Amino acid sequence: MTAGKIDPNGPLKGKVALVTGASRGIGEAIAVRLAMAGARVVCTARTAEDGESRLPGTLTDTIRRITDAGGQATFIKADLSRAEDRERLVAEAVAIWGPIDILINNAAVTFFIPVESFPKRRFDLMMEVQVWAPLHLSQLVLPAMRAKKSGAIVSISSGAAIHPVKPYTTARAGGAIYGMCKAAIERFSTGLAAEVYADNISVNAISPGLVATPGVAVHGLITEATKHRVSPVEHIAEAVYQLVSRDPHEITGRIDHATAFLDEFGVTASSLA
Repeated sequence: MTAGKIDPNGPLKGKVALVTGASRGIGEAIAVRLAMAGARVVCTARTAEDGESRLPGTLTDTIRRITDAGGQATFIKADLSRAEDRERLVAEAVAIWGPIDILINNAAVTFFIPVESFPKRRFDLMMEVQVWAPLHLSQLVLPAMRAKKSGAIVSISSGAAIHPVKPYTTARAGGAIYGMCKAAIERFSTGLAAEVYADNISVNAISPGLVATPGVAVHGLITEATKHRVSPVEHIAEAVYQLVSRDPHEITGRIDHATAFLDEFGVTASSLA
């Protein structure tokens, strides 16, 4: 990996990026990587300060990490399960730095419960945050992107979107709804890519693989049997950066595993500032 540093005159200079779920893990890493390339980054999540979540990491931490390194970032606390918060988020972001050039749909709420006992209220919450929120946020930022004939949208997917194959196992029951949400966001991404292709807007989805984040730790997804599949968070952040910085007519409608995407283009992930 190359050394991480902020380049205020980097390829994303003048661009405004909105990153959801940016208080920790993958979202934090993406926010840092975009700031390293010169973007002004608006970070959002539900956790702004210590004590607001049982998981480590806050928006304040992410912003401090970026600004201490010389980058430009601010945060807007929002609950993406609420339509009014999504509308307020985009309005406030635009008021601070102007129209959104880059939208990263990373926020997620996940429950691993078998289908036969999955509660409707939790199904509704997962669909709202993981499927409808990315669609709604895209609706909110697309008019300005169309007007500028420029823009990039990346959603974070998962290998869970891939259909299970035999031999089936019950070792990790409860992933059907999560996989359904991620399959939906992948189909949404390719469909939207086709709709906005003529407007020079790219829409892609990246599947991170297994990444050691606080959320993954809570669900106990990294075990002796799976630890060999863990990908560095820098790979996901780099893949997202590559997608938003390339020609939209060349790279759009893609659904890729982060590491495979970097290998395809011969890119080495940068260390994060």
